[in-house]
Amino acid sequence: MGLNVLPRIDTGSVSHYIRVMKTRRLRNITITLEESVARWARIEAATQETSVSRFLANILKERMREKDEYDAARRRALARKPFLKSDGRYLTREEVHDRARLR
Repeated sequence: MGLNVLPRIDTGSVSHYIRVMKTRRLRNITITLEESVARWARIEAATQETSVSRFLANILKERMREKDEYDAARRRALARKPFLKSDGRYLTREEVHDRARLR
């Protein structure tokens, strides 16, 4: 490259980051960690090339998503009609394993 030629810089990710950050309302929180936990979090965040704040936010977000999915699955399961060959209620554990009764 000549002296007057500047390399091309991809700014797409930068503008995307700014656009995303403007649409989200973020809250600051303060947490207290044991030194060994804080050290682990710093190392894990560094291996993922992110800040400790973003690393912990991602963990919490995933945990929230898992709990929401579990709660939704539980609601769907409890809303189901009773099993076949029952008298309108859920079978007990003993009834489920009583194969002669279900034939």
